Amino acid sequence: MRMKAQVMDGENMRRALYRLSHEITEQNKGVKDVMLIGIRTRGVPLAQRLAKLIQEHEKTEIPVGTLDITFYRDDLTLISSQPVVHRSDVPFDINEKKVVLVDDVLYTGRTVRAALDALMDLGRPSMIQLAVLIDRGHRELPIRADYIGKNVPTSKRELIQVMLKEVDGEEKVLIFETGPEA
Repeated sequence: MRMKAQVMDGENMRRALYRLSHEITEQNKGVKDVMLIGIRTRGVPLAQRLAKLIQEHEKTEIPVGTLDITFYRDDLTLISSQPVVHRSDVPFDINEKKVVLVDDVLYTGRTVRAALDALMDLGRPSMIQLAVLIDRGHRELPIRADYIGKNVPTSKRELIQVMLKEVDGEEKVLIFETGPEA
């Protein structure tokens, strides 16, 4: 696997999240009943950043939760015989609220499908929206993002890696070449 290109640096990521924070508040006509839930791992710090940006321009704090989708994945047996499970942390009622799921990369849509299943086990929101930093295409399910930081067309042999200070110690989005077309 070799690095092919860097598609975003820290400043590009900051600008994209700033724009997404405004799009979320505009689309929802403010932040009443809006809550952000990050899909573990990198969706969580992205949700926290979005909440901070929204608080700066709306002067209102919005709740942020963490969703672990490990047991909801349809490829669980392919990942590991003993997958590492973390705890979901959604310390607020999502019933009749507007939930914005946040993730780093939208690819096949399977992670989002698993997140929707996990979310429905927690309650019944009035609306569920999806915010992603990167949409790379190649959907296998009829899922689309409501808020997209950057569209990055890729081939199936490419891999997108989002790196965040909170998880990886640095800020950038890279494309890697992995091998022959799948």
